[in-house]
Amino acid sequence: MISSLLRWYLCVTCVSVAVVAQEAITDVRLKPVRTAHVYKTVAGRELHAYVLNPPDWTAEDQRPAIVFFHGGGWEVGKGAPTQFNAQSEYLVTRGLVCIQIEYRLVTNNRKAAPLGACEDAKSAMRWVRNHAAKLGIDPRRIAAGGGSAGGHLAAFVGMVEGSDDPQDDRGLSCRPTAMLLYNPALLHGNQGPDDPVPAISAGLAKTYAAIAPFTSVTADDPPGIILVGTEDSVLPIRVLKEFQAKCQAAGVRMDVAIYPGEGHGFFGIRRSLARFYETTIEVDKFLESLGWVKGEPTLTREWVKKLAAGVPPAPNKAQKSKVKAPSP
Repeated sequence: MISSLLRWYLCVTCVSVAVVAQEAITDVRLKPVRTAHVYKTVAGRELHAYVLNPPDWTAEDQRPAIVFFHGGGWEVGKGAPTQFNAQSEYLVTRGLVCIQIEYRLVTNNRKAAPLGACEDAKSAMRWVRNHAAKLGIDPRRIAAGGGSAGGHLAAFVGMVEGSDDPQDDRGLSCRPTAMLLYNPALLHGNQGPDDPVPAISAGLAKTYAAIAPFTSVTADDPPGIILVGTEDSVLPIRVLKEFQAKCQAAGVRMDVAIYPGEGHGFFGIRRSLARFYETTIEVDKFLESLGWVKGEPTLTREWVKKLAAGVPPAPNKAQKSKVKAPSP
């Protein structure tokens, strides 16, 4: 059963890398629009959390916060994370503190599961909660957000037990109080008849199973929103609906926004100004429903155009297409 159920996991990471790689590589031309803090040191390497504050922020505040994890199949994106620069630039105007996380990557996602990334994601969430007072953050209102593999990490910290860094203080919760999931890799294992089937060892499949949000839904999971395109081969709509049904059965709120004709990684400002605007509006409305922001979204299409003017363009290779996984 492991072989048939979990071979899909490797396909997920390969497709994610194929689709997100160009965007992540282009991101190195951008600079983080935030202040760097070391949240953890591993084998002599410092890992950073990049914090962007609202214009009127003070250390005495009790702001809601979003911790973002970048995509790239857990393999692409070395350096300062910038994938959610634009979303952060807007959300701080709504009063939230936005934080992007640097985490350890795998060198070849067909040979190793991203356990280091999982450990780092939980460490980062604990660091934010532990430093909430200094960061001007309300520890009861910390969301995890991310795209693709980063969406997996955001769902992982919210839904999956285990895979903690042994050095972490386990008495400090790493669980977010909300999840913002942009085409997340849920590691569903629900393989379709036309899906590519790369080889994967039983041992590696078992490791992926242990970090899969799709099979880890429980009643105490935080509410979330998923944003996905109809042509996404990492998170097919049939799988999305099954996951949402699991959440509903457990009493967990899981909102869904579906975008016709869009493939994987469609939400970036350099891929589509319209889709960036639409997805950011949906996230704003979700946060308003939680009471984290007040009133209607203030984002305008003109503001998006001005923000995008200084961002390098990137083609949306995923739009209206499916990407096959590379051969193993």
